[in-house]
Amino acid sequence: MSDFPENPYNPHAWIIGDPVIGAGTWIGAFTLVDGSGGLEIGAGCDISSGVHIYTHSSAKRCVSGRRFPQVERRPVKIGDRVFIGANAVINMGVTIGDEAVIGAGAVVTGDVEARTIVGGVPARVIGSVDLSDPSDPRFR
Repeated sequence: MSDFPENPYNPHAWIIGDPVIGAGTWIGAFTLVDGSGGLEIGAGCDISSGVHIYTHSSAKRCVSGRRFPQVERRPVKIGDRVFIGANAVINMGVTIGDEAVIGAGAVVTGDVEARTIVGGVPARVIGSVDLSDPSDPRFR
């Protein structure tokens, strides 16, 4: 038995709040999906193992000695058919466009355009998604 709450995606993922998750989305083990600040994940996404998606931050509250008493929350929106590589982190307030690729280990602190590939810490554009390749299964 796992210490994680049950979810319909993976018994070893921790899903908090009430995220909206599209049909056909796959969520790997040991992921943290924080819907407490508002989270939409599109259809057909693959969220690899170890990914953390945050819609909150307690950093200001912590470093201010609680003089800033709130836990900040901002929604995250992930488009359709987005691939997020293992151990990537998506920070609060980020929007990721359709068919984007987030590289393994990337830390996403800003918006990612549709069909864009990002990687690194912080994540930067490293390429674009090209679906014109005839070997792409969507064109068979």
